[in-house]
Amino acid sequence: MNVLLVYAHPEPRSLNGSLKDFSVKRLEDAGHVVQVSDLYAMKWKASLDTCDSTHRQSNMPFDPSLDSKHAFENGLQTKDIALEQDKLVWADAVILQFPLWWFSMPAILKGWVERVYAYGFAYGVGEHSDARWGDRYGEGTMAGKRAMLIVTAGGWEPHYGPRGINGPIDDLLFPIQHGILYYPGFDVLPPFMIYRTGRIDEARYSKICDSLGQRLDALWKTAPISFRPQNAGAYEIPELTLRPDIAPDERGFAAHIA
Repeated sequence: MNVLLVYAHPEPRSLNGSLKDFSVKRLEDAGHVVQVSDLYAMKWKASLDTCDSTHRQSNMPFDPSLDSKHAFENGLQTKDIALEQDKLVWADAVILQFPLWWFSMPAILKGWVERVYAYGFAYGVGEHSDARWGDRYGEGTMAGKRAMLIVTAGGWEPHYGPRGINGPIDDLLFPIQHGILYYPGFDVLPPFMIYRTGRIDEARYSKICDSLGQRLDALWKTAPISFRPQNAGAYEIPELTLRPDIAPDERGFAAHIA
């Protein structure tokens, strides 16, 4: 299988750097083909702006969506964007690896999403009508592919528990897992979390690698998170709200998981 690992940490000698190297070796030893997009090493441009098209009318106001659509449809995207899109099309599975900084992904990885997920490539796909609101949330360009997060956090695991001060980790990661990965069609696997990263000795590091290795070995066997597909009947269209009889007692993110 083909695996794309999109990696966002500035220090190769960090825990993240070591785990990235471990993951690549584990996957390759199992016979998979791996490409790594090391965003800091690539000096990835994080900002979405007018420079993302090789030719645009400079007198026109910049519209992020329409400019993205025009560049994608007319072969005017910059080379760095097109190369990352090619990697996504090539991949059978995508892993996003990053430290949890200020309750989200590093800005460079968010910028990778904003620039690579062009209109017509990752969104704005399919019929939009009163009966169907596009190919998204379980459908779309990435349908049939798998995705997983590898995330490190400095806080203790209970800090991110159901009653933890930082909020439940599933809620914090929902915009990434549901909004960035499930939206364009990925089957999203449960995340691999490493907590309390400032207190990792050799013995704990060995246990982390053992657990991570097992998750990577099961990349094509692990059941994905059971997000509700948008166009399978659970949602009223075009309102895009759950039918009254679906999870009637649930509110918020949890209502969108079957």
